[in-house]
Amino acid sequence: MTRRLEAIFENGVLRPVTPLEGVAESSRVVINLEPCQGAGHPFVNSFGIMPDEDAAEMQRIIEEEFEQVDPRDWR
Repeated sequence: MTRRLEAIFENGVLRPVTPLEGVAESSRVVINLEPCQGAGHPFVNSFGIMPDEDAAEMQRIIEEEFEQVDPRDWR
């Protein structure tokens, strides 16, 4: 069976956008990669259409803020 699906690459893992029906757990498959048309910065999918520079700046700010969070505050 050959089919086409979209996936998101996060933390070193390809995560399908939709469930993989008909594929048994631990099955080996062959993957051919091609970028999606219009795929830009990952934040474009999260925050709507924006230029890559703006999305990268937003990501930088979020990462900077996370560095300021004290994990002990989450208890």
